[in-house]
Amino acid sequence: MRVISYVAVSIVLIAVALVGWAVFLPASHPVLERAGLLAPMRAVGLPVAADESRGGGGGPPFGGGGGGVRVVAQEVGMVDADDRLGAIGTAEALRSVSLTPEVSGRLEEVFATAGEWVEAGTVIAQLDAEAQELAVDRAELRLQDAQARADRVAQLRESGAATEVQIQEADLALNQARLDLRDAEFELRRRQIVAPVSGYVGLIGSEPGNQVSSGTEIARLDDRSTLLVEFNIPERFVGLVNAGDTLDVSPLSRPQELVQGRIRAVDARVDQASRSLRLQGEIDNSNDRLRPGMAFRITGRLPGQSYPSVDPLSIQWDRRGAFVWAVDNDDKATRVPIEIVQRRDDAVLLRADLDEGMRVVLEGVQNLRPGAEVSIDELMEPATPGSGDLLTRRLEETDGADSPDI
Repeated sequence: MRVISYVAVSIVLIAVALVGWAVFLPASHPVLERAGLLAPMRAVGLPVAADESRGGGGGPPFGGGGGGVRVVAQEVGMVDADDRLGAIGTAEALRSVSLTPEVSGRLEEVFATAGEWVEAGTVIAQLDAEAQELAVDRAELRLQDAQARADRVAQLRESGAATEVQIQEADLALNQARLDLRDAEFELRRRQIVAPVSGYVGLIGSEPGNQVSSGTEIARLDDRSTLLVEFNIPERFVGLVNAGDTLDVSPLSRPQELVQGRIRAVDARVDQASRSLRLQGEIDNSNDRLRPGMAFRITGRLPGQSYPSVDPLSIQWDRRGAFVWAVDNDDKATRVPIEIVQRRDDAVLLRADLDEGMRVVLEGVQNLRPGAEVSIDELMEPATPGSGDLLTRRLEETDGADSPDI
């Protein structure tokens, strides 16, 4: 007898639970319908909604007085997704040359100091040139002698006392003397180390009195008013970047310091081995705070495809995945499956069957089901993405290494 009572109580409790499940959780209707229990519940007058559509929401609100489920909605906006490229590269000077003597000899004098700005054509250092100076003096004397002989022959030619052969020999000697002087002056100039470009002089590597050869570096000369840095991007971005596009650059040693840069040049072809495209960026260094050889982090934002943008509050989840509740032109609720493309501070970009201007539900989703009447209490403007991306696509490369595709 006691067992029968236990069984009866259990049956009553199960029945009450099923009734509560059906009334308060409309998402249970498909299960109850397959079990053959939903129709009898309606037949006995239980407050079970007549709509048998499957959905991930709830039934009509209790305590509501008609007019549809009251919700707060938002218009859908269309926003361009963007990809953020990141790279690490080493900067080089806009122009950089190694100052070396053209010939071997003894370093006689250095006219520039380390860190000094010099203009192109400035003499930086001088080798011992006493022999070359003597050669120039001798060439000048020979030129003067040849010029005097040529003048005398010209006078004799006017009186008819000079032959054609004498005239030709005098002219030949004069031209030869001129060439000898130019040659002597050239050898003298080779004893000077001259700045080929304007820039800052680096540390002086030799002192006056040292014997140097033609390959000895006296100093480096850098024009660092603009710094250049090269980096790679995956080939899928080919056509999306162009010379002149802006870059955000910061030194690795001072990440809080942001410097404006731009793309200076784009390589003519994609590297077949790494499937990447080489870019050259330039960084403004007019304040001379940066130096060639520093490592920099480079980021750039690239435009992407346009996607619907919604507030994160509108996104719901169930066993079938993510979705949003949309309100159609007849003020009926529609379940729209979505795929998240990109998260931002104040908005989420979706791949979904949503058009610009459509309405999605932010508040009141717990009382919605497919086809339910909706009453919009407040309609908010489209979500405006913030400046910071939570999900970004990054490219990281070390200096001189090929960049992986992302």
